[in-house]
Amino acid sequence: MDAGHVGVWHPMIGRAPAEQGRRAAARIEELGYGSVWVNEGPGSKEPFASAAILLAATRRVVVGTGIASLWARDATAMAAGAATLAEAFPGRFLLGVGVSHGPLVAGRGHDYGRPLATMRSYLEAMDDARKGLIDAQAPRLLAALRPKMLELSRDQADGAHTYFVPPEHTARAREILGHDRLLVPEQAVVVETDPARARAVARDHMKIYLTLPNYLNNLRTLGFTDADFADGGSDRLADAIVAWGDPETIARRVRAHLGAGADHVALQPLSAALPDLADALTQLADLAPALGL
Repeated sequence: MDAGHVGVWHPMIGRAPAEQGRRAAARIEELGYGSVWVNEGPGSKEPFASAAILLAATRRVVVGTGIASLWARDATAMAAGAATLAEAFPGRFLLGVGVSHGPLVAGRGHDYGRPLATMRSYLEAMDDARKGLIDAQAPRLLAALRPKMLELSRDQADGAHTYFVPPEHTARAREILGHDRLLVPEQAVVVETDPARARAVARDHMKIYLTLPNYLNNLRTLGFTDADFADGGSDRLADAIVAWGDPETIARRVRAHLGAGADHVALQPLSAALPDLADALTQLADLAPALGL
């Protein structure tokens, strides 16, 4: 799989009307980015169907699910969906699987319970289901932040897709994963050189994540405290989570992840209002030369 070192994660790529998503994916490919990621969450479209639409609209770019929730489909359906896309688009589909978050899982009528044990059993069931499917495999990445889930990503998957993390976390994740597993962190970015405006965008982005214990607990292991989470997030936290500034400054953050052990970095361009796909594409075009694309 040849996705290069930089791709794009944006909630509107898979959520926008299909034709807009097709054009956006084609433009991202034209700019030289190596991947496009579709998410699954409140209000999103079905990620396997969205991935198929984007794969059919492009020629080279890799499409990943970031993240397909195991609560949305049983292990056989997950394995079959991944095999279908892997066979139809060889070397171009990445399966990201995750346990989601307690509040979102409860909203679907499930008991979040013990997420690590749930994921382990689910992966075993996926492996059993694969035996009866077509012989086409997509790399399987787990949404992982803490050591135990990263260890599971190493032992029962092909690596990890991390989210809402600075390069310091990438270094820790690489140490746990070892050298032969994929590590793909998401990195939020905003091409904005004014500190006040950039941090306002960062805080607007962070507010939902600062209500989810998985992210807060992970940030605490990196030295952040409740004071950093208060009032929309401290400047220190905003600067750690969102890379802002001119294109070269943002490119340095990408290189920091790569230097810490990432194989590929998925950029999420943020906008001053709601997620804006047109603005994201403008930012990506500005960033491409600094990223060497």
